[in-house]
Amino acid sequence: MRELARRSTVLLTLIALALGTTASVAGAEAAGADSGGKPVPKVAVIGTGGTIAGVSRTRVSFQDYESGKLPVSRLVNDLKPEVDAIADVSTQQFGNKDSNNYSIAEYRRLTAAVDRALKTEDAVVVTTGTDTMEEFAYWLDLTVRSDKPVVLTGAMRPWTVVGSDAPANLYNAIHLAASGKTTCYGTVVMLNDQVQAAREVRKTDALRTDTFNSGASGQLGVVDQDHIRLNRAPARVQQCGKKSWETPFDLAKTGRTLPRVEIAYSYQDAGGEAVKAFADAGADGIVTAGTGAGGVSPQMSEARADAVKNGVLFASASRTGSGAVYDDHTDGVIGAQDLTPQKARLLLLLSLTKTHDQDRIRHWFATLGTAQFVTPRR
Repeated sequence: MRELARRSTVLLTLIALALGTTASVAGAEAAGADSGGKPVPKVAVIGTGGTIAGVSRTRVSFQDYESGKLPVSRLVNDLKPEVDAIADVSTQQFGNKDSNNYSIAEYRRLTAAVDRALKTEDAVVVTTGTDTMEEFAYWLDLTVRSDKPVVLTGAMRPWTVVGSDAPANLYNAIHLAASGKTTCYGTVVMLNDQVQAAREVRKTDALRTDTFNSGASGQLGVVDQDHIRLNRAPARVQQCGKKSWETPFDLAKTGRTLPRVEIAYSYQDAGGEAVKAFADAGADGIVTAGTGAGGVSPQMSEARADAVKNGVLFASASRTGSGAVYDDHTDGVIGAQDLTPQKARLLLLLSLTKTHDQDRIRHWFATLGTAQFVTPRR
């Protein structure tokens, strides 16, 4: 019954989006909340550290703090008793460090942890540092097998300062996850009352609490106290309930050694040494963060051509932060569309775990990496 109610909520959301209206969680909550004595949804909160778990030197040390000090169980406990009214929350401490300090091998273990939790829980919230949160989110979006809600949250100010955004962000993330409204959305990010899609979200400011946005695509919606308002959805919701909803990247069926993919940044008169060094060091793939629509300097272009001859596969992205680098079928160079360089790296890395066939990887970049809504034919 819980699974049926979860999918019914998604169906109502999709109908509302298709009609150009706003989906509100109020109706769903009225029908399925614990107001009638029914059990609340089970949400697992997996802690990985970051600023949200930080301890400040003083109550006003907004930037002077140690991240990843408080256990996630303490964070959730501080939200009681209020959080108990919206979810039955369990906690798991995956790690407790800066998001920058996690390896791709640890990302892989995080995917496994999320998948395990979703076998018994209705949704998962992952707390993490904001510096590489967009990469955490996109990795999980590409690798988690369950279509149940996965919500990432964090904070720009540590838990222990005056006016911290951390408690509200965690509470709202649990609220969003428990609502089931993002079923089949893949992974989403919830900070500053805003819901963002993993594929589009990026950190845009080093210090401000409203640092995350989704560029031209815009946010998915907002959490306004008791109301969750979703104005759009990722294109993959069209495959909800189908095998095609899953990505090809099942890490349980992937070899232990993952490919190595690096990023080379282009700029005026950039040398080709970085590309050559990555290739010589054994990189399987390289993403170029190019100027404009993917341009690189003559020196980088020459080094890239040499690396392609030696079997290195490239993805061409833009350093601008918006706009697309379309694929022109240049041998060994795949257009990354509108993915940021850091997200193009993750898609290329995961693609190389499955195949080195350029046409197949191009297809994934053009479809999975740049998923679009398909209008049904009448």
